[in-house]
Amino acid sequence: MTREQFSLSVALVVKDAFDNGILRDFVRKTGLEPVIEWAPTTVILASLEKGKRPDGIIVTDDALAGLVEKKIVVPNALVPLVTSKIGIGVASGAEHPDIETVDAFKATLLKARSVAYSLGGQSGLYFAPLLERLGIAEAVNARATRIPAGFSAEKLKTGEADIAVQQISELLAIEGTEIVGPLPEEIQKVTPFSGAPLADSLQKEKVEAFLAFLRESKSAERFRKSGLEPR
Repeated sequence: MTREQFSLSVALVVKDAFDNGILRDFVRKTGLEPVIEWAPTTVILASLEKGKRPDGIIVTDDALAGLVEKKIVVPNALVPLVTSKIGIGVASGAEHPDIETVDAFKATLLKARSVAYSLGGQSGLYFAPLLERLGIAEAVNARATRIPAGFSAEKLKTGEADIAVQQISELLAIEGTEIVGPLPEEIQKVTPFSGAPLADSLQKEKVEAFLAFLRESKSAERFRKSGLEPR
């Protein structure tokens, strides 16, 4: 039997949770199949600017606010989903460095052979200026492994970096990554993510059904296992 499909553009932050049961559970329950294009929020916004129109999106709250202003999304259609913290990952079995305090975190970054981070995702957009604020940008970036978009922990697998910085859930999306912990609270950034159907979608009901499913208790459990906090 052919499943009824609908399209979504989704931020990478929820990929681990989706891959580890959420999508399978939804298809089994409803017979509906989301066709997902994964990308950082910034890339999704750029594609919308160029005229791409999926049936629904999951991005940061800030991004959705801008889309409401442009009437791409209807205000009352927004569904709060999760909040995400930035963390540090290392390859499985590697020593876990000290990141308990801001000073310890700075020392760890300065000692690292190479720190991997994404320039296009929410974590990278925050982390690059954070290095400047901490006064270590020049030293860290001289050896950093910076990627335009995608999963920074991939660089742990290739050996190009020994520390990866990203949203904790995105670090967990790459097999063989261990989470050292979140950034110290004083320099942490918590990012809220929500979903919505696009205003001109003909598949609004399917998107709404999926977003409602993401707020059910079993989905919330899977989000927590992936380092996210359900809202």
